[in-house]
Amino acid sequence: MQTLTVELPDRHYPIHVGPGLLDDASLLTPHLAGRQVMIVTNETVAPLYLERLKAALAGYDVHEVVLPDGEATKNLEHVERIWDALLAAGFNRRATLIALGGGVTGDMTGFAAASYQRGIAFIQVPTTLLAQVDSSVGGKTGVNHPRGKNMIGAFHQPRAVIVDTDTLNTLPARELTAGLAEVIKYGLIRDEPFMTWLEDNMSGLRSLEAPLLTEAILKSCAVKAEIVVEDETEQGVRAHLNLGHTFGHAIETAMGYGNWLHGEAVGAGMMMATSLSQRLGWLDEAAVDRVASLLDAAGLPRHAPGAVSAERFLELMHLDKKVTDARLRLVLLKALGEACITDEVNEATVHELLENWERR
Repeated sequence: MQTLTVELPDRHYPIHVGPGLLDDASLLTPHLAGRQVMIVTNETVAPLYLERLKAALAGYDVHEVVLPDGEATKNLEHVERIWDALLAAGFNRRATLIALGGGVTGDMTGFAAASYQRGIAFIQVPTTLLAQVDSSVGGKTGVNHPRGKNMIGAFHQPRAVIVDTDTLNTLPARELTAGLAEVIKYGLIRDEPFMTWLEDNMSGLRSLEAPLLTEAILKSCAVKAEIVVEDETEQGVRAHLNLGHTFGHAIETAMGYGNWLHGEAVGAGMMMATSLSQRLGWLDEAAVDRVASLLDAAGLPRHAPGAVSAERFLELMHLDKKVTDARLRLVLLKALGEACITDEVNEATVHELLENWERR
């Protein structure tokens, strides 16, 4: 096991990474607020890991909520099921929620924790690569709205993140590929040498070579933690973590949540952001080709859905949380490994990019 620490100004929490951690009670119990524990998971993950996690919590008052799986369930209706379960069990402010699953489970559990009795403790136990490298770290919680992704939520930091790398052995190949989008993002926005490492090791990552996966998770979490410490509530540099997301969220919303996995949409979105950066004169063709080749090696899409017009794309992009005074604020690349935020891109330039983008 290896451990990173997220050192926020007024608190800190560990990120433990290694195999077999689900069974290690010593990683969980120091972070429980009291005797009451509610595990939130989904119908896919529960048969695989719920009983193991409950066994590690022997002696505590443990209950569970098992939700349907999928991005389409990330809404207030399913968060209300968590609140209902907490109330039915008589859980108080010293209760702890544990999110056992992917990013959807983690985001909803965190939001339920942030709002139940105005805030209770929660722990992240992510079981997908995307959640392990991105959504479980940093305290962003929330749900989708039919008009826009992640538009309702709160910042609420976990007490611990426990990454059992063995859970990736049961992850479907498509989910693994989607998670690689967020891994690639870290190289693009802040760490070009990490991008080079990914170019050299992508085949091994896709083959689930444990040492490579562990290294990729640790590096991704280290970059994420560094940025979160600099800007916990996304007033500035934390927005760099949204490279490709303004385009990607538009795809997810337009196509219906779950039809494109989040990482798939972000992969296409990062390619769009890279190409727009080239149009602005910040990247050369060789840099764009490197990004395209890395996305191809990861098995991620670079096209956009044919059903989404340029006009619809722009309409949905204006619902992005970074929009200010009706102006698009985009995360782009000044160079590979150097992200920036700008609201000075002419919207006609974005429209032209979208109008001519490859679609399937």
